[in-house]
Amino acid sequence: MACKTALVVVAVFLESSRFVVISHFQFLTVMWKLAQLYSASIEEKLKEIVFSMQEFLFFSLRAFRAIGACKRYWRDVLDQAYICGTESLPILMVSALSIGSLIVIEVGHQLAEFGAKTMTGRSVALSVVREISPLVAGLMLAARVGARNSSELGAMQISEQIDALRAFGTDPIAKLVVPRLVASFLMFVPLIALCDLVGLISGAYLAEWDLHLDRGIYWNSVIDILRPMDWVVGFSKPPVFAIGISLISCYTGFSTTGGTAGVGKNTIKGIVYSSAFVLVMNFYLSKVILDLMRG
Repeated sequence: MACKTALVVVAVFLESSRFVVISHFQFLTVMWKLAQLYSASIEEKLKEIVFSMQEFLFFSLRAFRAIGACKRYWRDVLDQAYICGTESLPILMVSALSIGSLIVIEVGHQLAEFGAKTMTGRSVALSVVREISPLVAGLMLAARVGARNSSELGAMQISEQIDALRAFGTDPIAKLVVPRLVASFLMFVPLIALCDLVGLISGAYLAEWDLHLDRGIYWNSVIDILRPMDWVVGFSKPPVFAIGISLISCYTGFSTTGGTAGVGKNTIKGIVYSSAFVLVMNFYLSKVILDLMRG
């Protein structure tokens, strides 16, 4: 009886082992097929990224090569300067007011706990001029100017207006991209300078009202702390932001496909890529310039 029971147990064990081996083999087969499909998908995405970067490089080179056309299309340059400059002032002024006030609220009270609230102006000046004002203004301009460029050029692309320009012998890069590029390059520097000024002024008023800090002490600390290096760091960023935002947003507009849905998709893509460019370049420009000037 015991022998029969043992034989049954051995048979069940062998059968279950065979089932486990088969199950593991099937599982590994499925996973291998999934890995093949996933690797193929990754390969396609990498090829698409490399191809897009290549096309963007050629697009940028064509735009720089046609930069002399701004003399012929100077009216378009003025129109784009008004659009990306004057019409961007409200959102930038609101952002600058918030920047200066927020730094005073956060930093000023921390310094006041250590009896150093007279250093508030120094903190606001360095933060605003070097980093916060160019960064926030760059992000606002990437959202506003970049979205407009991508959506407008994308709509022209799907409605074949850009092809019509080529048919009439007009270079669409010179007509549509160069004026936007030149206007942004000219307007971003004064816009960010104005943001710096508004941020410092709003910080002065809030420091006087909230921290009871004399405005003379505030402005003296601002003037004492700012050096040429700080202005170089702050004002080296707007031209780079202008070039990157203009080229990225115009490229996404020119590469639009898929009708009105494609316009929305590429507009979002242009905003995301432009904002990422601003964030990355803000760090690297600060790091490189500060290292060079300190070394």
